[in-house]
Amino acid sequence: MGESTDYADGYAVERLFPMPREEGRLAVGLGALPKWHGQDVWTGFEFSWLNNHGKPRVAVLRLTIDPGSSHIVESKSMKLYLNGYAQTQFDGPEQVRDQLGSDLGKAFGAKVRVDLIGLNDSSLLVQNSSGECLDDLDVVVTDYHRNPDLLSMNSRPSNQQAASEVVSESLTTHLFRSLCPVTAQPDWASVSVKYTGAAIDRVGLLKYLISYRQHQAFHETTVERIYADIWERCGLQKLLVTGRFVRRGGLDINPTRSSEAVAIGEIRLSRQ
Repeated sequence: MGESTDYADGYAVERLFPMPREEGRLAVGLGALPKWHGQDVWTGFEFSWLNNHGKPRVAVLRLTIDPGSSHIVESKSMKLYLNGYAQTQFDGPEQVRDQLGSDLGKAFGAKVRVDLIGLNDSSLLVQNSSGECLDDLDVVVTDYHRNPDLLSMNSRPSNQQAASEVVSESLTTHLFRSLCPVTAQPDWASVSVKYTGAAIDRVGLLKYLISYRQHQAFHETTVERIYADIWERCGLQKLLVTGRFVRRGGLDINPTRSSEAVAIGEIRLSRQ
């Protein structure tokens, strides 16, 4: 606290700090992984470079990474790396994309899709999360460390679906918080769970997601841990879990894990 950080002006790939995904997964007790599809999407809202006349250019940077990549990148090192572009000249956006793709492909251990998005692009418009919000449920919460025992399949009220009936629904909470494993700083997010199967007890699901409040893990492994817990305990046919984390230092990270290879839409929530 109170110590300065050197934000060097020029491009320097050595600022990137890759970490094996396996280490983060083992740290949260993820051994044998469920079969899943998905992506990790990083959005950089403060990205800039200089053209060959020294004039600044700006864009929103979107990076899409396959969760099968061998590494993740520590977020502060990514911020320092991206800040180095701000005072570096490039011939054009294509050269910027190529440099980012080359550097980050090596860091993540897989091909990284790089998009430079104009500030007026419609994909940057704020949207609402899909499905029903759980946040108004009247619950008593006592667990603030991950507790998968809170998850259960329960019957709905008698005038709704029976416990054995297959339902498809999307449920969201904006109350989610976990902690960075490096700094213990809070990571705020909206988490959505879309599934097909016997109905999940909504009170238990909300209490389970709130139980991450003192849980320390990276964004990617947090979403993977949630997916694995729900998949293992709820016996579902289909499952998709997305965490839309609030940006820090101009970057947000949005991991998605899905039991099926489906198109994953890009949305931006109001607090991102």
